[in-house]
This record gives sequence, C-alpha cells and structure tokens, in this order.
Amino acid sequence: MHFSRRGWMQLVLFTVPLALSAMVSAAEATRVDPSSPTKPKVALVMKSLANEFFQTMQDGARAHQRQQASKYDLISNGIKDEIDTSGQIRLIEQMLAQRVDALVVAPADSKALVPVLQSAIAKGVVVVNIDNRLDPAVLSEKRLTIPFVGPDNRAGAKLAGDFLARQLEPASKVGIIEGITTTVNAQQRTLGFRNAMQAAGMTVVAVQSGDWQLQKGTTVAAAMLREHPDLAALLCGNDTMALGAVAALKSAGKTGRVKVVGYDNIPAVKPLLADGRMTATVDQFASRQAVFGIEVALKALAGKTPQSSLPAVSQTEVALITR
Repeated sequence: MHFSRRGWMQLVLFTVPLALSAMVSAAEATRVDPSSPTKPKVALVMKSLANEFFQTMQDGARAHQRQQASKYDLISNGIKDEIDTSGQIRLIEQMLAQRVDALVVAPADSKALVPVLQSAIAKGVVVVNIDNRLDPAVLSEKRLTIPFVGPDNRAGAKLAGDFLARQLEPASKVGIIEGITTTVNAQQRTLGFRNAMQAAGMTVVAVQSGDWQLQKGTTVAAAMLREHPDLAALLCGNDTMALGAVAALKSAGKTGRVKVVGYDNIPAVKPLLADGRMTATVDQFASRQAVFGIEVALKALAGKTPQSSLPAVSQTEVALITR
C-alpha cells in the first residue's frame, strides 16, 4: 500500500491521540483509588522466640490477626536470645524499611531501644511497648510518649513471694535469680520478691542475674547452693531460669529440699508444679499481651491519635499459679 506525504500526516494525526488515550486509560486502570481503604501493617517485635513465653505471645498475635484479617496485616519476629539487643534494633530497622504503620515491641533492653523507637515515631509510625517497660526517665528526657501495655511485674512477683513465704520456716535464707539487670521488668520482679521476703521476715542472701536464660540460671543457682548450703528457696525472674534452678538442684541432690518459684507460666513448668519441683509461678497471659498492644495500636491508627496523646499505661492482669 502506498501513502502520499499528506496521507502519512493524516495517519499520524489519527493514531497518536489513540495511543495517548490508551496509555492514559492503562494508567488509570492501575492507579490506586486514594479513597479506598488500605489495611494497616503492624509489626510485632519480641525478644527470644526460644523462650516459650514469646512463642506463645506470637501464636496469640497470629491467631488474632487471622480473626481480624480484613482489618490489618501482621509481621512478627524475635531475636536469637534474650541479650541480643543489637539484633533487636536491626530487626526494628528492617520493619521500618518495610513501611509498617505500627510497631508493637517487647524490648530486650529498657534504655537501648529508645533511640530507634524515637526514629520510628519521627517517621509517623505508632509505637506501643509491651512486656518489658521502657525506662520512664529516658522517655521523659527525650520527651517521648510510648504507651506501656502490660502487667504490674512487681505486684506479680509479690504474689509468688507471698505464697512461697507461707511454705517456709521463719527467717529462712533465700536467693533471687534476676533477669537482665538493665530491664525494668527484671528490676520490678526483684523488688516484688524482696518486698514479700522482707514482709515475711526472710533473709535474702544473694541476688544474681541469670540473663533470663536456662544455662545461666543453672550456673547461678549452682553457685548460690554452694555458697549457701542452707538455702531454703530460689525466686526466679522467669520460668526459663527456674528450669535452670531445678536442674541445679537435681545435680546437687537437693530436689524437693529447696523450693523454687518462677514467673511466666510457660508450658514446660506445668509438670514441675504438679510434682512439687516448683512451688509457684505467675501467669501474665502471654497469648493476650501482644493482642492488647496490637489493639491499642489499631485504635490509634483508626482514630489518627497522635503518639503524644496515647495513654501512658494500660495495665494487664497477672495470676498466681501453684499447680
């Protein structure tokens, strides 16, 4: 087919508008309607998932998201062990790179996590603190409001301590195996144990950190038993360290002669409570704690509530478990 120069010009003038029209239509077809609702993306960052407590917490959060799948998406992860603070900071940075709308975090350290969380807030991310409370003095210094959703750890520990005291002879010697000393929940649980022992007239002969870990708990308990052969009880800041204390008692041939209490009510301690190797633990309802934090975050997002206007504390329940 042969076209004159004039014919070519007419063809171009006809086809170019058609092509432009097709391109515009394609762009409009793929463009997201700004008025259409977009599900918020919530990140849950925990401590070590090797700890049954945080595994239970993650399971509870995932179950909640499945029930509310039309309302939000969930990304969850934890660190390799309880002392991997730098790993948790990197994990939070990765979550921020994925453009999450809210961050619910159980911090490995009450002070070291504050700068990265401050950065998240500056990016417009809603931040909620669960499990281990961020240091209020550090938050105040940086003029930050990060709501804490979790239990009164001091009161929970006192529950276990009061129950233990009733099983002991007057003026008995006891030791406390503490969590990571820079964490507020470890400090508060130790205070609760001390309060109970002091009120009952017991003598706290040693307080040492087991870093929330099984092996370290075993090592610390064994050292206390050697130094204080007449020790009557060990009060442990979490159940993982309590499992370590039970192992140390077995190695020392003192099973049943030294009482052990823990904190968290993880599944692994149930048989120990049943047969008397442990006297008590405290349930802080791991499967619900993250859910409470997520719900605070979702409410803030839905209401467009500024971070600075969020409630400082939303207290959750604790319960004494003895069998």
